[in-house]
Amino acid sequence: MALITLQDAQLAYGHVALLDHTDFALESQERVGLIGRNGTGKSSLLKILGGLERPDDGTLQVQTGLRVAYVPQEPDLDPSASVFEAASLGLAEARQARDLYLSGAEGLDLDLLQGRIEALNAWNWEQRVEETLQRLHLDGNHTVGQLSGGNRKRVALAQALVSRPDVLLLDEPTNHLDMDSITWLEDLLLEYRGSVVTISHDRAFLDRVVTRMVELDRGRLLSYPGNFAQYQALKEEQLAQEAVINARADKLLAQEEVWIRKGVEARRTRAQGRITRLERLREQRAQRRDAVGRVRLEVASGGASGKIVAELDRVSKSFPSADGGIRTVVRDFSATILRGDKVGLIGPNGAGKTTLLKLILGELSPDSGTVRQGSQISVAYFDQLRDQVNLDATLEDFISPGSEWIEIGNRRTHVKSYLNDFLFSPARANAPVRTLSGGERNRLLLARLFARPANVLVLDEPTNDLDIDTLELLEDLLQQYEGTVFLVSHDRRFLDNVVTSTIVSEGDGVWREYVGDVEDWLTQSTRAQELQRQRAPEPAKPLEAAAPAPAPASPPAAGKRKLSYKEQREFDDLPAKIKALEDEQAAIDSALAGGQLFATDASRATQLSARHAEIEEEWMQALERWQALGGT
Repeated sequence: MALITLQDAQLAYGHVALLDHTDFALESQERVGLIGRNGTGKSSLLKILGGLERPDDGTLQVQTGLRVAYVPQEPDLDPSASVFEAASLGLAEARQARDLYLSGAEGLDLDLLQGRIEALNAWNWEQRVEETLQRLHLDGNHTVGQLSGGNRKRVALAQALVSRPDVLLLDEPTNHLDMDSITWLEDLLLEYRGSVVTISHDRAFLDRVVTRMVELDRGRLLSYPGNFAQYQALKEEQLAQEAVINARADKLLAQEEVWIRKGVEARRTRAQGRITRLERLREQRAQRRDAVGRVRLEVASGGASGKIVAELDRVSKSFPSADGGIRTVVRDFSATILRGDKVGLIGPNGAGKTTLLKLILGELSPDSGTVRQGSQISVAYFDQLRDQVNLDATLEDFISPGSEWIEIGNRRTHVKSYLNDFLFSPARANAPVRTLSGGERNRLLLARLFARPANVLVLDEPTNDLDIDTLELLEDLLQQYEGTVFLVSHDRRFLDNVVTSTIVSEGDGVWREYVGDVEDWLTQSTRAQELQRQRAPEPAKPLEAAAPAPAPASPPAAGKRKLSYKEQREFDDLPAKIKALEDEQAAIDSALAGGQLFATDASRATQLSARHAEIEEEWMQALERWQALGGT
């Protein structure tokens, strides 16, 4: 039996139906990923499932005694409260019941109240809060106002989890979390014994966590078994079939419209059935809600910068810390950024990614070392905290103050037409920015960013609140962009599809540059750690008191050790084996290039990706064996 059932639900804002006679059922131990375009009503649906909002029509059935916890996209926490106090609000009912029992007030039915306390497990609610905080790596004594956005998200999760809910409803849980925190959240949800419904646009997160995808599309809820990769394959097939069906219906309607205009035959009694069918076809065509248009992204690259964008030599930067000491954010960092590089900056919240960016772009002077700027650099910023947004300005004035026209490269575009490319209708051009949702504001920021010619783009967390279709289009644009890109993001899939190198925080102000994307960084760093471990000298063994003095070692034999027949055969075969592995890996890289294989044959692409990782390990083992046998 389903835990939560929504039947024939209807919800509309204005003339747009967000839920159009739709159904949903959540089963036990399901992990559902809820996706859809910005503004389609995903958050409203999640609140309806949590009983926080009501649909315009339809029924919501919830199993008796079911505990449901909802974590909003932007947690509303008291900044002056301690972490322990904020988390314990999730047990408000249990705290109230125990406090009432201990108050000894007159007229209380203590037997009834004790039964309620035991049902809520309220006698030891403090222990439950402490255990949850420990599991989420939170210090209960810290003040909420001092926490980063990622840790505030953890406090909101703690507030939900202390009640031990049967159903967990999460609205964009990965926003503001760094990569380590996202991995931690994935592990937490995989171990969670209840059911989960989560809104997310993090494709790697959805691939690892969910067991079913549900898409809110044009007022309907469409269910797809499996994770996001499986959804993509099924969705592509569904859209192709839908296009064929609609094309046939449109052709039939056109034929019947021609027939009805003849007029004479339609007056015969035997034609009345045909007229009725025509009316039904017209009604179906009017009710059909075609797929929402896609954002059309275009960016003016401006004039080309010099070949070198920035050159840093042993740069360091420190700031006073809260305890009165000095905190080094960047330590002895050297790098050369060239025109056309697409650089991803990776590190936990507070590591200093923004500081490093300002050093690279010359907006901050280093304490030591030198920074040489390239020539003819023009920089455009995408601001993570949306400080650039004037909420009272109209969309039109925000994009192009004082002018109705925008120059994009060699093309002159009217601002209303340009806004329409970003899915803002001309009717909304004069609406204030404050009427937009979070995702729509991010889309508006992208529109303003791309309206200004620049040869260096700095994008600080651009993926928050953007729907998946817009993310994929932004990826395509950045791949084709001829200028230089600095990308700060915790979205692993987005980084993998865009960047050509990564600069990674390795703690204590140390930053290191790696060639390739996130997967390449992980592979290279793992290999470096393994080699470092192998090269580390073994600790000296303590001498025993009664041990006799060792005999003097015989002098080493001149030259290399003579190999056995079997070892010599192995040594001779290893170069060919190494070459074959390299050729196989190059063939896989070619097959996976561009991502087309994932769309046409997802299982084959997954197999090749797994084989790519195996080859890396086999190649390393073969190379180490060749060196051990005397290779140089």
